[in-house]
Amino acid sequence: MWKPGEPSRVIPVTCKGTHGNAAQVHKQLAAASADVEGIHIGVYNKTPAFVFATTLPKKSESITFYLLHAPGDGTLADAKDLHLDPPVEDRSIRPGIDAPTGPNEEPPVGYHVRPEERGWFGRVLAQADAASLMAFTGGGAPTARYLTKRQGKGHFETFTHASTGTVQDVTHTIHGRKFVGTDHVFRLNYVRVEAFSGLAENLFDHLRDGRGDQYRQEAHALRDSWPTDPWDAKWRGPVSLHPDGTVMALRRLRLR
Repeated sequence: MWKPGEPSRVIPVTCKGTHGNAAQVHKQLAAASADVEGIHIGVYNKTPAFVFATTLPKKSESITFYLLHAPGDGTLADAKDLHLDPPVEDRSIRPGIDAPTGPNEEPPVGYHVRPEERGWFGRVLAQADAASLMAFTGGGAPTARYLTKRQGKGHFETFTHASTGTVQDVTHTIHGRKFVGTDHVFRLNYVRVEAFSGLAENLFDHLRDGRGDQYRQEAHALRDSWPTDPWDAKWRGPVSLHPDGTVMALRRLRLR
């Protein structure tokens, strides 16, 4: 979770479900708790977490919802010290959790973002988020800009054949706003369907040019302004706009 001018927060979440009874849920909650307890951010044992589980019994129409909550802060770094524009350096962090142990005890197995690494980790997460937006709009090189070598930067920098690659070469106006992205055509019950995935043009320009900080400032300011109507008559199909400025739009392909 993030807001310009304030430190970002990270909350590990694990979700599980079953068609069985409560006894199975208890086992799932225990296993899920072990997952989130393997991640510590900042001070040891101060990381918030949510563990969800649901039951949908085969002979029942009701859904039972279970939740475990571990309180904590999860703050990564002071906002004034967090600059999101690329690049971000690769780091090899030693495994293990810095937990109080006895002289003959092994440290717990897991991943620990130590207090001095929170600023770096915040940048990694922010740029991975930007990379996902660029990938959603069909960009290779713009996606690689926000990734480190360990995150697969090279995959997006290699040559991609025209028959399988996607490019940011499509522009559509959805609910009166211009979006840049890519499109695909597929079959849905024997009907050809066009799918467009894009990002608002002004926000797209910021991320394409490496202005991650500027993107977050404007995306946050616009978060409550996106239309909520799930149908665009001019587009002739259903649309879904997200507060981050992305859109997914579908329509039946009209053959010429």
